[in-house]
Amino acid sequence: MKVMAIDYGDARTGVAVSDATASLTGAAWVIHVHKQETVASMIASEAAGRGVGVIVVGYPINMNGSAGPRAAMSERLAGLLRKLCDIEVVLWDERMTTISAHRILTDVGKHGKKRKENVDAVAASVILEGYLNSLKKM
Repeated sequence: MKVMAIDYGDARTGVAVSDATASLTGAAWVIHVHKQETVASMIASEAAGRGVGVIVVGYPINMNGSAGPRAAMSERLAGLLRKLCDIEVVLWDERMTTISAHRILTDVGKHGKKRKENVDAVAASVILEGYLNSLKKM
């Protein structure tokens, strides 16, 4: 079963998809759309086309565990996805994923515009990796 992870943002949304065995992160890309309904529609279509069994939406809760406005936006996106497709949708704690993504990009020498273009896809990959690792522990 393939798993898709989403790093939802105002201007860009990172997407990453696992391999068929849900053990490795495969493709990752960025959706450059602002309207949440359009983003949800694009994700649902892509998930169906790729045979995804679970969509993991990054849930940006605060370091103290509280949910703020960004978390509410992710909850809304998850709700839209549940209405649009018959695929399980999971909210996943994404604390520190963007920081991890920036570190990864620094380590591989991506700076400036190249970093900005890739950070959301890398963040989605980090979310996906965390979710896949949790499956291995079950």
